[in-house]
Amino acid sequence: MGAKASFCLAVFALFLVSSFGVKDPELKQCKHQCEVQRQFDEKQRESCVRRCEEYSRQKQERKRGGGGRGSYGEEDQYWNSESPTERLRECVKGCETQHGEQRERCQRSCQQEYEREKERHEKNERQEEEGEEQQQHEEINPYVFEDHHFITGPQTQHGRLRILQKFTDRSKKLFRGIENYRFAICEADPLTFIVPNHFDAENLVFVAKGKGTVSLVTKDKRESFNIKEGDIMRIKAGTTTYIINRDENERLVLAKLLQPVSTPGNFEAFYGAGGENPESFYRVFSNEILEAAFNVRRDRIEKLFGQQKQGAILKVSREQIRGMSHHEEGGIWPFGGGESKGILNIYQQHPTRANQYGQLYEVDSSSSRSLHDLDAAITLANITRGAMTALYYNSRATMICTVKDGAGYYEMACPHMSQSQNHHEGSSQKEQPGSRRGSSGTPSYQKMSSRLERGTVVVVPAGHPFVAVASNNQNLQLMCFVVHANDNEKHALAGKRNVMNRLEREAKELSFGVPERVVDEVFKSQEEEFFFKGPRQQHRGFSDM
Repeated sequence: MGAKASFCLAVFALFLVSSFGVKDPELKQCKHQCEVQRQFDEKQRESCVRRCEEYSRQKQERKRGGGGRGSYGEEDQYWNSESPTERLRECVKGCETQHGEQRERCQRSCQQEYEREKERHEKNERQEEEGEEQQQHEEINPYVFEDHHFITGPQTQHGRLRILQKFTDRSKKLFRGIENYRFAICEADPLTFIVPNHFDAENLVFVAKGKGTVSLVTKDKRESFNIKEGDIMRIKAGTTTYIINRDENERLVLAKLLQPVSTPGNFEAFYGAGGENPESFYRVFSNEILEAAFNVRRDRIEKLFGQQKQGAILKVSREQIRGMSHHEEGGIWPFGGGESKGILNIYQQHPTRANQYGQLYEVDSSSSRSLHDLDAAITLANITRGAMTALYYNSRATMICTVKDGAGYYEMACPHMSQSQNHHEGSSQKEQPGSRRGSSGTPSYQKMSSRLERGTVVVVPAGHPFVAVASNNQNLQLMCFVVHANDNEKHALAGKRNVMNRLEREAKELSFGVPERVVDEVFKSQEEEFFFKGPRQQHRGFSDM
């Protein structure tokens, strides 16, 4: 019971920590985190939700001048302290109710959370230095998801699964088209083993970093394959899977797009192998059922399912890895239903767009029947430092993008966000109405923009004009899961093949109210295609046309 209480405290603390530096605490996200914790019983969930609501109420009172720090006693002073060190001390103090390995794990978890919080704290300070106005503009951008929008799933000191909040938790209106998709990041330290499990979701995986071995077990066979950075795999719902990070130095990072098959927008991991931690689902069945099912005595069953207590991600030896690696490199990869042999790697594809300013790699339904069945694709844009993509939009696809490496920023035109909106879409306040309209009844647009840095997630809906720009000192690598990808087309709005160049003379003149020559002076001056010089590079190279 002490462990569960500490875990409840840790979940609540995680929400509060994520809210520091954010003017509108996301009460809805806090409640969601309480609901999804499988370790909680109903009473613990209710207690967690009450604490979320109480914190939100007190926060609002302070905004209205109802009291400063210290008005709500020592506990409130602790929760509202901005010192990561102070919260670390309190967290470690909470571990004192536990014993042995549980206390050590609790203390390690406190230290890991302290390090993550310290990094967030320093990031917030950097944002404040770069200007409060820009920070406030980004805070109301519902299309951008950062570290505090992730929920931590299975976790040990050797790795973790980070699950992005449901898109519709942020905005039902904006993300209804992708409400049955979830995004997650799996991280495993060198020489680790992820315990066998299956998901009630289709799983599209991109190896963002590192190398390892994945084993897939079905009713008929087990297949094991070595994977490396850039590899793509589909793991069908219900397939028992276990993964080894066989590298001695590099962390294995997997980006995942999940499509639940049971409960829309929600998925679960099911562990058969395990014991107390991870809890094996066998343990919930009655002893007489298990005795009959396995045809063994109860004491043997209890011994088997009472040993594992180290978590879902374990440290392993080189000898254990060698024992699980007696298979040939590669083999027939079960990705394209037998269509493709070997491992499908995005870097081994010929870039669909490439020049000195960047390269675009795409893997879509033409590469695999499985991608066609999932109505999905994967793209990877490597934008040269200081350069940019074309302004473009997708005809029917929505992109869920994450920054694989580097830094930069993006801009997007959105007709849904009101200019007067001054709060998070994900807050507890009521959503604003739909599109803004000009005096003529036509849509009015708002610029959505944000910094992009490693780990940032950006959603780009179909039809929305979009551009990404790399920073001046490093390339920007943007990996995107593309949903509703079948029959999608990219439409360039600038560059050699932009759509405006295909209009007739009369259409150009009627649309812009100027002679065709003036239109062409703008739309035909850029000779590159898809990747261009960036804003700070461009001023020296304007066309004199």
